[in-house]
Amino acid sequence: MAVAVNDVINKVQETLQDTAGIRWNETNELIQWLNDAQREIALLKPDATSENTTVTLATGTKQSIPSDGNRLLRVMRNMSAASLGNGGRAIRLVARDVLDTQTPTWHDPAVTGDAAHTNVVKNYIYDEQDPKNYYVFPGVSGSTYIEIVYSKNPATVSAGNNLSVDDMYANAVQNYILYMAFMKESEAAGNAQRASSHYNLFTAAITGKAQIDTITTPNIERRGDG
Repeated sequence: MAVAVNDVINKVQETLQDTAGIRWNETNELIQWLNDAQREIALLKPDATSENTTVTLATGTKQSIPSDGNRLLRVMRNMSAASLGNGGRAIRLVARDVLDTQTPTWHDPAVTGDAAHTNVVKNYIYDEQDPKNYYVFPGVSGSTYIEIVYSKNPATVSAGNNLSVDDMYANAVQNYILYMAFMKESEAAGNAQRASSHYNLFTAAITGKAQIDTITTPNIERRGDG
């Protein structure tokens, strides 16, 4: 990411008419709110902080995303090594009820047949109510590596760093900071309305990006007029 924290803070201070940093300086709430904004973006649009990585699976069926993540987005494929490996068999999402009905003992390491635990994953199960965990089928019994995409918690940044969210969210971050600043001084005339306006701009940027992603995804088949 190339947008500097200081550049965002400078723009905020200009809007607050406090370029000298007398009321709002770089070491106070502004940077705290900047980090809050990044976390809000990850919450409202998890793929804004998506990370594609290879993970080493735990023995058994239950797996967890890396500790710096907030939710699983997708499981992709088997890999031949923990890093710089070759891609292997694709892994498909399935409904838990299907496996539970066909092979109720599929979590048991002693299960036999197609559900016998091995080092090649065929399917995975994900429950939105348990966003940091998922289950693989068959369960894992040896060194197994897969590629996943997960939503990563934005790194906390300070003055001198760059934003940890993508550059395209810089304006959204700026509006969130302004929302918090005007909310803190909402007793002053007009500040409550200004706070509301900046929060609306923040959420519009995030939801608008989501809508654009939906209509421009390569997964939509587009047909020419002719």
